[in-house]
Amino acid sequence: MSTYREYPPPYVRPARQRPSRLAEPETRRSNAAIPVAVVLVIAGLFLAQYSILVPALLGFVLLASGLSFLSTRLNPLSAHFYLTRKPSWAATGVVFLGALGLFAETYALWVAKAGPFLPKL
Repeated sequence: MSTYREYPPPYVRPARQRPSRLAEPETRRSNAAIPVAVVLVIAGLFLAQYSILVPALLGFVLLASGLSFLSTRLNPLSAHFYLTRKPSWAATGVVFLGALGLFAETYALWVAKAGPFLPKL
């Protein structure tokens, strides 16, 4: 007979396994850039009556954003390539089309000499 009392082992909750992000296919896409691109295009078209530079600059902003979105989708050397939520192909396309539309408006105003180059102060 031992002098120590033997107690049953305490209840231990089983460890919860965290889901591995590498094992799950990335299925979440974000369309959040579509309304922002539409608002920028409308703002660029409205402000084109004051200066031709405004739609051109907003077009460059949308072009740079579209290239960044494309980089998150295609470039494995980009840090954003490994995000769990990426811009959708539709959002990337709308951003590029918005940039193209603003560049077309800038060119049309330039050819028609319809808008001032710098805003009148």
